[in-house]
Order: sequence, then structure tokens, then C-alpha cells
Amino acid sequence: MASFTAKDVQALRKATGAGMMDAKRALEENEGDATAAAKWLREKGIAKAAARSDRENTEGVVAVAVIDGVGAIVELKCETDFVAKSDRFIAMAQELADLVAREGEEALASRATEIEDLKITLKENIEVGRVVRMEAAEGDVLAYYLHMQEGRGVNAVLVELAGGDEDKAREVAMHAAFTRPRYLSRDEVPADVVAAERETLLNITKNEGKPEQAWDKIVEGRLTGWFKEHTLLEQKWVKDEKQTIDKMLGDARIVRFAQVEIGS
Repeated sequence: MASFTAKDVQALRKATGAGMMDAKRALEENEGDATAAAKWLREKGIAKAAARSDRENTEGVVAVAVIDGVGAIVELKCETDFVAKSDRFIAMAQELADLVAREGEEALASRATEIEDLKITLKENIEVGRVVRMEAAEGDVLAYYLHMQEGRGVNAVLVELAGGDEDKAREVAMHAAFTRPRYLSRDEVPADVVAAERETLLNITKNEGKPEQAWDKIVEGRLTGWFKEHTLLEQKWVKDEKQTIDKMLGDARIVRFAQVEIGS
């Protein structure tokens, strides 16, 4: 008969997050050895967590950090907004963003055990989603905007700007958070994407019964409108729609930007 006390069960529960009956059984299975019992619980917990890995996890938190000229965005995914809004989950996401900014994306491997423990304790399919790391070139500035919802970050934009200041970079980031541009400029739009959009617009134009001789002009005009909607530099600035982002920048230049939004 294994020898352990109620205090031993309580200590194991506190250390592992396991339920009372699970902790008691773990000690029974391992003859009262707390270390072996914790290992046993972990192994059993991992098996349970693995069974959850195919469950949809479209909720979560986006955290962002800028440290010594290096920016990072990390998405930590879960199944419910209840978990996403918890202090422990939000803190973990921020720790991961700070870690990526300081040490690089590969450093996330060092936190794999803690993420797995979180999955076990919270009983949800929790995993790191999209990760962005941006190191500014000498003389460039980095700034970000993080849109908050019920105490958690849900939409983050990181911008590297040349020839400007952090305030202007932050203005661009805030704009992009709400307009969700897919590309920086029309030159960055892949040729196959342009071709597919042109074909779609041509079919729309045909179905509207427009005269054939006008198709090309109509399609090109609509394609220009598509570029203005989906490329950051051509979008109208949300604070002054008389200006495009390109005009608002003046002598500054957007080197690159990244956006991560929960559920997108």
C-alpha cells in the first residue's frame, strides 16, 4: 500500500494543476513518490492534450513587443474567449512576444513544456499560431498598434519606417489595423492574384451586360479600385480621406509591415 498523506495530494495538485482524484491516483500508482507521480500525470495529461489537438482553436490573444529595435508579434491560440481573456493566458502570450523579440523565433522551443502544461491545465487546444519578428535596419524606426478587446490583444500591426519617426509609424500601424491591407504596394501583389482578380472583374462586367468594346477599360478601372482597397500605400488615410497613406508619409517610406489578427 502506497504511503502518502492528504497534504501530499494537495501539494501534487498545486504543482501540477491536476484534480484531487487524479493526484491521489498518481501517488497510488507511483508508491507515494511525488516526482514520479508528477511525471505520470504529465504523461497522462499529454495524452489527453493530444486528443484535443484537432479541436478548432480560433480564439486567442495577440501580443506584441518592441525591444532594442526588434519587434515581434505572437499569436497564442485557444478554443474559447473565456480562456483567451484569462490573466494567465494573456501573460503567457506577452512573455512569448518578449522572448521572440529578444532571442528569435527559435527560442519558443524553450517554452514548449509550459505551453503544454497550459493546455493540460486549461483543457483546451492551445498552441502558438503566427509569429512575426522584425529587426529594424540602422536608422529606421519600429512602432506598433495593438487593438484591445475585453482586456486582450486581438489585432496587432508592426511597421518599420525609414526617414520618419515613431509617431508616424504608429499612425500607419493604427490605420492598417482597421483597413487590413493585404499588400504594401501594387508591385508586391503576385501576378497570379492580379490575373485572377482581373478575370473575376471581367466576368462581373460581362454579366452586367456592358458593351464588349468597353470591357477592357471598365475592368482596368475596377482593378485600380481593387488596388486602392488592398494595398496600404494607395489606401485613403482613415484620419484624412483626402490623402493616401503614400501622401501622408511625405519623405518617409514604409519598409515593411505585418499584421496578425485573431480569427483571420
